[in-house]
Amino acid sequence: MTARILRSTTTRILRQLRHDPRTIGLLVVVPTLLLTLLYFMFHDSPGMFDRVALIMLGVFPFTVMFLITSVAMLRERTTGTLERLLTTPLGKLDLLFGYGIAFGLVATAQAAVTTGLAYWLLDLDTAGSVGWVVLIAVTNAVLGVALGLLASAFARTEFQAVQFMPVVAFPQILLCGLFVPRGQMVGWLQAISDVLPLTYAVEGLQQVGRYAEPTATMWRDLGIVAGAVVLALVLASATLRRRTA
Repeated sequence: MTARILRSTTTRILRQLRHDPRTIGLLVVVPTLLLTLLYFMFHDSPGMFDRVALIMLGVFPFTVMFLITSVAMLRERTTGTLERLLTTPLGKLDLLFGYGIAFGLVATAQAAVTTGLAYWLLDLDTAGSVGWVVLIAVTNAVLGVALGLLASAFARTEFQAVQFMPVVAFPQILLCGLFVPRGQMVGWLQAISDVLPLTYAVEGLQQVGRYAEPTATMWRDLGIVAGAVVLALVLASATLRRRTA
């Protein structure tokens, strides 16, 4: 893996995204609209909005990036683009890490827009700094990218890629502590929650919401999510097929 190959891969993916206004809309416009909807839903309960919106700042990038990446990589295979790319010095890990970097940059822009909206227009209030929220949101987005790349290896059509959403993303959203505190879950559900990376991203955001300074728990959670990203990319590299019939 070389810096030049990674740079060219990242540039190619960003160029494709730039010419896809619908994807850009899904990345930036949809999360801001949903956050605004949450604001008016909890208009008379600002404390509830602060709790839910903070978590959703991590959930939205994860979900959107999973969906977009799984479909995009499948399209690379079905059109034969991936097969042509892999005849060059580009390796599978080069390609996957290039995806991670490209979408990580896009996620940074998305997180900046949605977090700015939440704090300065919707009056989101947290004890910790907005910078930590953006960092965790971007890490969460890259987690969605990595899991989307892994899931795409097992899909043959775009419809199948979308079907992985309820399998991979939804259980993590349900068990991350958004709806029910994890401590109140039955033992077997809590055990499942303990091995899901989104759980730790949400816990990290909750730490930012409660404490003015970064805590050891927040750093641990961030490290776990980053480790899950690397593991998912390596597994995606091992399972990636050149072409889908």
